[in-house]
Amino acid sequence: MINYRVVFSVLGSLLCFLGPLMLIPLVVALYYGESPYPFAVSFAVTTVIGSLLSFKFISSEDEWEKREGFAIVAFGWFAAALFGSIPYMFDGVTPLNALFESMSGFTTTGATIFVDIESHSRSLLFWRSMTQWIGGMGIIMLFIAILPKLGVAGRQMFRAEAPGPQEDQLKPRIRETAKILWAVYVSISVLELILLLAAGMSFYDASTHTFTTMACGGFSTYADSVAAFNSPLIEGIITLFMFIAGANFALHYKTLYSDKKSLLKDNEFKFYFAIVAISTILLTGILLRDSYDTIPTAFRYAVFQVLSILTTTGYATADFNLWSDSGKVILLAIMFIGGCAGSTAGGIKVVRVLILLKYARRELFKAIHPKAIRPVKFNGKSVPGDVMHAIISFVVIYFLIFLFSSSILAILGMDLTSSITASIATLGNIGPGFNVVGPMANFSTVPVLGKLILIANMWIGRLEVFTVIVMLTPEFWKR
Repeated sequence: MINYRVVFSVLGSLLCFLGPLMLIPLVVALYYGESPYPFAVSFAVTTVIGSLLSFKFISSEDEWEKREGFAIVAFGWFAAALFGSIPYMFDGVTPLNALFESMSGFTTTGATIFVDIESHSRSLLFWRSMTQWIGGMGIIMLFIAILPKLGVAGRQMFRAEAPGPQEDQLKPRIRETAKILWAVYVSISVLELILLLAAGMSFYDASTHTFTTMACGGFSTYADSVAAFNSPLIEGIITLFMFIAGANFALHYKTLYSDKKSLLKDNEFKFYFAIVAISTILLTGILLRDSYDTIPTAFRYAVFQVLSILTTTGYATADFNLWSDSGKVILLAIMFIGGCAGSTAGGIKVVRVLILLKYARRELFKAIHPKAIRPVKFNGKSVPGDVMHAIISFVVIYFLIFLFSSSILAILGMDLTSSITASIATLGNIGPGFNVVGPMANFSTVPVLGKLILIANMWIGRLEVFTVIVMLTPEFWKR
C-alpha cells in the first residue's frame, strides 16, 4: 500500500521550493512597471499550501519505496504545473488554458494557447520561459540537488523522473550527480546568454530565449518565434545550443572534466549527429528545389528546423506549414525520434531507436542463422534482456498513447493531419505540429476534451510514459 503521508510531505516541500521561484518574475514585473500582485499572490498561495502539507504529513526517509518515488515524481510535476498556472489566470487566461500553458512550460513542450503572445505582460512571459528552464533538467532533479538528506529517497525519485534505458549516475551519491548535471546546465546556459547578448539581443530577450533553448522548450516572447529577429547570427547561436541541449549532459560533463573524447566515442551521439546531418542535407535539397533560391538560404532554414524538431525545442524561423509535403515528411519522421537520453529533449530518444534498429538487424541475421548467438551491443557492451524488453515495452505503450490521443482529437472534429501532429507534438514535448497547430498558429482552437488529452500527453511524455502509466495499474495501489 502506498504511503500517502510520505507523498504529501514531499509534495509540500516541493511547493515550498517552487513558491519562492515566483519572486523572480515579481522582480521583473517591478522593473517593467507592471503589477507584482499576480506573482505575490501566487507565491503566497503556493508557499502556504506547501508549508501546511509539509508540517501535517511529516515523514522519514526510511518509509520510502519505489511506489512513493513514482507517485511523488508524477504528482510533483502535475502540482508544479497546477500552481504554476496561477499567474496566468491573473492575466485573464481561463483555468484550463492556464493549466495547458503551465504544463507546456514545465514539461518543455512549447505548445501554446496564446493567440497574441506580445499582448501579455513581460513578467508573465518571463515566468513562462523560466518554467521551461526549471523543467528542462528536471524539477525533481533540482529538488534533489538542493534538499539535503534525501539519500535512498532521492535515488527513487531520480530513477522515476529519468527512467531511460541507462542510468547516468556520475557520482555514488545521487545528490552529487544531480548537482553536477545542474552545474553543467547552468554553465552552458550562461555561455549562451553571453553570446546572444553579443549578437545584439536585449537582456530580456536573451534571458528568455536562453531559458527555452537550453530546456529544448521553444517558448518565445514573440508570435513569430525566432523568425522575429531575422538574424542569421542569432539563429546560428540558437542552432548550436539546441544541438548541445539535445545531447547527453552526463557526456558533456565527462568531455569537460575527464575524457575529452566521451561524446565522439558514444554510439548514441554519433547516431544523433548522423540523423541531424542526413535530415539537414535532404531538407536543404527539398527547400532548394521548392522554396529558396540559394544553398546558404535553404541550409539556414533546414538545419535550424531539423534541430528544432529533433531536439523537441519547437522554435521556428519559417512557417514550415507552407513547405511541400516532402519537406514535412522529414520533419514528421524526426518528431518520433527526439534527442539523446540524458538531454533536455523529449521524444522516444535516439538511444532507444538505435538499440531497436540493432535488435531488428539481429533478428534478420537470426532468420538466416537461427543457431547463431549474436547479442545486441551498445558502446561495446551487450544490452541486457530486461533493458531490451523495457525499450520494446516503452515504444509499444508510447505508440498506443499516440494512436489513442490522435483518434480522440479526430473524433472531436480536428482534421487528421492536425490530430496526428498535435498528438505527437505534445507526447514528444515538441510544441508545434502542422495545419491548425502549426508553427505560426496555436492550440487555442482545440476542443476542451482535446486540451485535457494533450495536457495528459505532455505530462506522460515528459516523464517517459512509465512513471505516470504505472499508476493506472491495479497493482500499484495494492500491497
